[in-house]
Amino acid sequence: MNKRLLLITISLVLVLFIGLEVKHSLRTEPTFSKNEIRYGAAGTADVYELQGRLKYLGFYKGRVDGDFGYQTLKSLKTFQSEFGLKADGIAGSKTKVKLWEATKAWRASSDELPPWAPGSTQSASDSNPGSNTGSSTASSNPGGGGSTAKATSAGMAHSTMLGMSEQDLKMMANAVYGEARGEPYVGQVAVAAVILNRVKSESFPNTVYGVIFQPRAFTAVDDGQIWLTPNESSFRAVKDAINGMDPTGGCLYYFNPVTATSKWIWTRPQVKTIGKHIFCM
Repeated sequence: MNKRLLLITISLVLVLFIGLEVKHSLRTEPTFSKNEIRYGAAGTADVYELQGRLKYLGFYKGRVDGDFGYQTLKSLKTFQSEFGLKADGIAGSKTKVKLWEATKAWRASSDELPPWAPGSTQSASDSNPGSNTGSSTASSNPGGGGSTAKATSAGMAHSTMLGMSEQDLKMMANAVYGEARGEPYVGQVAVAAVILNRVKSESFPNTVYGVIFQPRAFTAVDDGQIWLTPNESSFRAVKDAINGMDPTGGCLYYFNPVTATSKWIWTRPQVKTIGKHIFCM
């Protein structure tokens, strides 16, 4: 009889233990996949988790939107540096393990879950996957932009960064697309950065519209390409530039040496070449 009670007791303990383990596993957020997470990735569960864990540690201050943009890149590099990892901005196996170990108590809140996850309060339009591809060819001179862009980006809808309106941001996307859609992604960000640098400079108009439509400032305005519908890559480039990414190092001008007709632009101090454009001070 005692043996039977002992067996029953042991069985109940095992059932309770297994039940607790199952309950714990059910409420634990999925861990990273085996894939590396790199700058430019968007819309994957890995990116949401990366941002959520970095935010839990205080490295990431932005919104968990599944978009591995410039803010996420900076946050990841800071984490890697402080935890003795190679600060390359790539979430590989070592980085993911270290991040998981540092955030074992992390649980994604409803506004940090991907739109498709049960319990998520995000809608599919909240994330802006973007695209790092361009098409066609770029023009010359600095900046670029348009007015009534038909394309929309949900990531821009909530933005009032630097005091700019949603329409300002769309105009900048028009400019980037009209000026640099054939350039590598970093070149598109560079064009957006030049526009912002001009807005901040005392030598230029202090509004996006003023800078973009300053007479003879941008080829896309002169030839009408400013009114082309921008793609997601253009919106994303604007977003990264606003978040502080400036591949030009503060440049106010750029030009295509193959098509430039202005002799004056060649007198400007040249800083670097990105794609087909030379960026100047």
